[in-house]
This record gives sequence, structure tokens and C-alpha cells, in this order.
Amino acid sequence: MQQAPVFEETYQRYLVKLREIDIFARAELLGIGREEGLLRVPLYGREYHVSYDGITDPTGAEATPAVRVVLCRYLLTCPDELPPLSERLVTYREFKDAGPLVSYFTTNTNKIIETTFTGQIPLLLQRAGVLGGKRLVSDTHDLSLRFVALPRIPVLLNFNDRDDLFAASASVLYRASAEVFLDMESLAITGTLLAGRLIRP
Repeated sequence: MQQAPVFEETYQRYLVKLREIDIFARAELLGIGREEGLLRVPLYGREYHVSYDGITDPTGAEATPAVRVVLCRYLLTCPDELPPLSERLVTYREFKDAGPLVSYFTTNTNKIIETTFTGQIPLLLQRAGVLGGKRLVSDTHDLSLRFVALPRIPVLLNFNDRDDLFAASASVLYRASAEVFLDMESLAITGTLLAGRLIRP
């Protein structure tokens, strides 16, 4: 996984590539808003403005390096025409190119959620609401939540609290079609962003 200085270099390289494509033509494909000179892209409920000049929040402040890279990849990876999109749910591990990042994802997403919210289901539910998470009915999990990382990339979080026999467990699921819109590193970042925003809203 890239470190902050590398993120900045990558971001600058991606900005050059963004200027070579019509980002506004992708707004409808991705289901994102557009206005004069910029796209309005929600990431876990926070809106970011994307233009050929860069990526900011609505106040004009620069987005974090990781967010900038993810949003650039989101626009650059989007195909000119959408293929049939699978709604099958998969873990990060099941994506064919995820192998090198599976350990990173598990450590920085699942395990952080497990350790932070053990015995804290009401807090997890409250924090999820801040991010636009919706509670789903589940017969198999203590808490099942649906988030929208980015338009066309929903994320499902299933959480079982500890009991007398087992420690708390968390699993994060994506639609199989998520790989149409993001590379594996950027998809992993959507997991770590979810965990980070749940523990520090």
C-alpha cells in the first residue's frame, strides 16, 4: 500500500490522465452529479468536487491523498460503456487480483472494526448513521449495515458481537461488479476509509 508522498506523486500523475479524458461524459454512467466545470462525487456520504484542476471538498479544502487517488481511479477506470453488472456479494479476498493486499485489508478494516466495536453495537449503529449507513434485516448477524462507498459501489458490513464462545467478528462485502470501477488498491482503500470514519467520525 502506498505511503503519503507516493500518493501525492500518483495523484499528480492521475490528474494529467484525467485531463486527457472527458470526465463529464462519465457522470451519467457512474450516477454522479455535475455542474459547470466540476463533478460532485459522494464518498461515504461526504461530497467531493472533482475538476481538471484537482479534488476538493465543498469548502475548497484539498481532499486527503488517499481520497484523491481513489476518486481519480474511479473516473479513470470507468468503462466507456457499462457491461452487465453482477450483484453477487463477495469478500475482498475473492477478487481475482486482491491477493497481495488481502492481509492489509483484513488488518486495517475487519480487525479494526472488531476491536473497536466489541460490546459496542449501539455505538456502531450510531456511527454508521453518520456515514449514511442503513440497517438491514439479518437472521445471521447481530448487525448488518449497507453503505455506499461511491455510486455503483455499495458496501455491506456484517458484525457479530462477542459471546461466551467467540470473539467479535466483522466481514465487509462488495458487489462482484466493484472491480469494474476500481482497481484493487483503491478498493482496499474504500475499506480502510470505512473503518477509519467509523472509529473517527
